[in-house]
Amino acid sequence: MIGTNKCLRIILVQGKLKSTRRTKYFFTFLIVCFASKSGSAQFSVDAQYRNRFELRDGYKKLAAEGTSPAVFISQRTRISFGFESENLKFRFTPQDVRVWGDEQLSSSTGVFGDYASLDLFEAFVQIKTGEKSWLSVGRQQLVYDNQRILAARNWNQNGIAYDAVVYKWNSEDWEVHAGGSWNSTGENATDNLYDPKRIKSLNFVWANHRFLENWELSLSHVASGVTKSETENKLYFRQTSGIYSNYKKDGLTILGNLYYQFGKNNTGQNVSAWLADADISYKAGKITPGVGVSYLSGNKNTTGETDHLFDVLYGCRHRFFGGIDYFSNFASHTQKGGLADYYFYIDYELGPKTSLKNTGHYFALAQTNENTPSDKKLGYENDIVLKHKFSDWGVLESGYSFFLPTTSLKTIQNVIDAKFSQFLYVQLTVTPVLFKN
Repeated sequence: MIGTNKCLRIILVQGKLKSTRRTKYFFTFLIVCFASKSGSAQFSVDAQYRNRFELRDGYKKLAAEGTSPAVFISQRTRISFGFESENLKFRFTPQDVRVWGDEQLSSSTGVFGDYASLDLFEAFVQIKTGEKSWLSVGRQQLVYDNQRILAARNWNQNGIAYDAVVYKWNSEDWEVHAGGSWNSTGENATDNLYDPKRIKSLNFVWANHRFLENWELSLSHVASGVTKSETENKLYFRQTSGIYSNYKKDGLTILGNLYYQFGKNNTGQNVSAWLADADISYKAGKITPGVGVSYLSGNKNTTGETDHLFDVLYGCRHRFFGGIDYFSNFASHTQKGGLADYYFYIDYELGPKTSLKNTGHYFALAQTNENTPSDKKLGYENDIVLKHKFSDWGVLESGYSFFLPTTSLKTIQNVIDAKFSQFLYVQLTVTPVLFKN
């Protein structure tokens, strides 16, 4: 065990090193010092390596005749330092995301590196403020319910985290969180100007109650604020209130969401929109079939006084709206018409560590307007995902998706001469625990 005095000597030595090296090692030694002073404290180091091969031949947009598939490999690398004691929790997670060979610098050998995107994924503390409450401050993930509105957004290699303050209160049957954030471009002397495409202020309240061992219910409200423009301080807040329910018993699972949005959109227009979805599945031995529907309201008239297009805010897209990712920005991808998704799936356990899941989606516009085709039908998507957990710390996953579009989708995407659209990926995820004390 490292003593406090030895820690101080090590930090002083680090101070004589170059600035980049000093920054790199300071947090590690600081946490070890804290851990060594408390017999009930725990210090851990976790890692995550995720490597993904992708073949895109119509991913995110229909493939046009004459185009060639794109093939590349991306990589995520994370290392997390965690410290927990009776009254304090701390987590620090730097990450690097890159695409193999994306560096353009010349090399006499012809072997190129890649542009690193080293950044800070997480850095927050949780301080105990009462017998049942904690205060979490810093860069952290906000993940609630089935991730319809606030999600990890884990499909993209960068992930998503928020700079926020969150108060957390827990009891035997209740869990209540309340959080807020305020984002700025820097340490400004005047004004609060910000890019209107980014969150200026995110505030939320979430309450979850477990009525029975197999039934939970959540109520939530999110106030998402954006500036009117990059040169104005005025804020517009979109308000989202909703309910989530999850029931599980004897292999049967039923879950659903219902959200209503009001307030103002990013242009100052009044908002009145809603989302509803329901999912039911039943596990019978090794097979779990399920069906569901998801409906996001849209506009019949885009020039009206009220915006009826529902914004899923910071929720998952890839998880809910198909693996080929045609529907993530609903203002442009549906021409503000909204979306209806009718789907079914079959999840089959090939073995204790291997599963195969097939999901079929039938997509349609929720509404037609002056910018959309008159026919609501958009097409059928099929997703197949094979997962094999070869170790406690490793998962190998492969997926294949294809889309059969209608003329309406071709018109919306402006790809009239479309060929067969498909997407293939193979992903390796390794999450070892490097150290735990």
